Amino acid sequence: MQHNNQNTNAFLIHISAFAGYLFPLGSIITPLILWQTLKERCTFLDEHGKEAVNFNISFGLYIFILSASFIPFFFGNLFNCFNGIDFDFDGHHGFRSLFGFIGIASLAGIISLIKLALIIIAAMKANKGEMYHYPFTIKFIK
Repeated sequence: MQHNNQNTNAFLIHISAFAGYLFPLGSIITPLILWQTLKERCTFLDEHGKEAVNFNISFGLYIFILSASFIPFFFGNLFNCFNGIDFDFDGHHGFRSLFGFIGIASLAGIISLIKLALIIIAAMKANKGEMYHYPFTIKFIK
């Protein structure tokens, strides 16, 4: 029964990343708190906790970089709209900014879907008692 309890706790560590949809930085803070409270019980929980925390920090960093890359598009298009006294409303500036916004929003959506799928895969593997290593993860905690 102890082994099943460890699998359930590892499952909860991974699934706790969905707390990020409820409060800011919840996808990092909640797995971190669970990992810190459960890591002394066994190495299985310690390894799953490290994986979950590293993955959520990495993907938080990726989303931050993607968001920061949106800022030049926003200000560039904002200043292009006010380029000259006669406002050029031929629609060309609007289409470029619209396609740039749609492209970045699509990329953010794809990254979010990948994160969602990877969390579910890791949680299911943990529930079966298997170790899972997330792809695209920077090892902040070793």
